[in-house]
Amino acid sequence: MSHEAHEPETPHLDFQGTTPYEDYVKADVLTHLQHTLSDDPGEMVFLVTTQVMELWFTVIVHEWETAAQALRRDDVPTALDALRRSRRELEALNASWRPLAGLTPAQFNSYRSALGEGSGFQSAMYRRMEFLLGDKSASMLVPHRGAPRVHAELEKALHEPGLYDEVLRFLARRGHPVPKDVLERDVSRKYEPSREVEEIWTAVYAGDERDEVARLGEALTDVAELVWRWRNDHLVATRRAMGSKTGTGGSAGVAWLEKRAQKSVFPELWTARSYV
Repeated sequence: MSHEAHEPETPHLDFQGTTPYEDYVKADVLTHLQHTLSDDPGEMVFLVTTQVMELWFTVIVHEWETAAQALRRDDVPTALDALRRSRRELEALNASWRPLAGLTPAQFNSYRSALGEGSGFQSAMYRRMEFLLGDKSASMLVPHRGAPRVHAELEKALHEPGLYDEVLRFLARRGHPVPKDVLERDVSRKYEPSREVEEIWTAVYAGDERDEVARLGEALTDVAELVWRWRNDHLVATRRAMGSKTGTGGSAGVAWLEKRAQKSVFPELWTARSYV
């Protein structure tokens, strides 16, 4: 037997038309979506980073919708898998702030005018994320009235139960005393904390940590923590780049972000810990 080393065979490179990789990934489409509007070379990283964030929003929405659908079927393992994947995806999303975190006011101002009326506040996919987290408001559909498909998707999401609604319905089916007014609430409105739900989570956390419901609670808490970190990283990056000035698109900028950063996602999962 020959011990002579052999070069690996060259992969097949001759394709008719586009490559299978391109057919699947659509890389040529993705890498030609960057159309900067200023002469500043720093605008490219701002634009690409924002586009990358939109892609992460899309996959996280997919994961949370997968988890919600699984909970409707009482399929906790599938829901947990989706939530755990979303935790890693949220970590990647949050890391997207790093290329922008050191922007000085002068650097941001060099291409800020190119944004015009544009603002991350107007992101439809981010709005779907917030709706799934229970932070709903019909007024958030208004900026999208001119885009029928996007508006229809957001309106559908507004009137569907959020992720936490499905969690609470699942808890009720497991015999936990979720109040009727919580189960039958208008899901198109913002979720408000419930003392009775807090007591349910207190009992869950006082019990066996290996229990399926306790593990679900921790997976949700991981998500909530990373969403909070996202909001704070957004706040810090914005404060560093523009101080307390009015945000792009006429938004309240830092003042609005500070308010958002103070809010907890899945609130009873946090407050219940004080009573365990």
